[in-house]
Amino acid sequence: MASGRKPKPVSQKLLAGNPGKRKLNSAEPKFSEITNIDPPEWLDDLASQMWQRIIPELLKEKVLCSTDLHNVECFCVAYSRWRQSEQDVVKYGIVVESGNGSLTKNPALTAANESMMQIVKFGSSLGLSPSDRARIIGNKDSEVNNEFAEFLKNE
Repeated sequence: MASGRKPKPVSQKLLAGNPGKRKLNSAEPKFSEITNIDPPEWLDDLASQMWQRIIPELLKEKVLCSTDLHNVECFCVAYSRWRQSEQDVVKYGIVVESGNGSLTKNPALTAANESMMQIVKFGSSLGLSPSDRARIIGNKDSEVNNEFAEFLKNE
């Protein structure tokens, strides 16, 4: 397995204006773009609500393909599990009584932390965090508003 940063898809490089000016991969597979999709019926209410929140945003930016749906499902399920785990911590506290009567860390804390890591992982693959979005759009807007760049284009 190769080490280092994962390569950006060509679509993300194009959205960013190909800032590295490197040759783009013309052989990258192009999967079917999705224009609308309802949440799977098996998702619980919290996961379904998250689906309905993020899918329109991903569709608006045209960054969602059929091969990304598992990442969306995993993100939504992780979000639901995180919320449920946090509710358990609020209800029972950080420390709970174990079967033998001693105090122990609430197992919901472990579930919450694992779910948060999954949210970060799957959210990153979908471009859902501010830093991931910055990598997708790059400096596209700053080039347009840069008077010097406009001057050079007209030369």
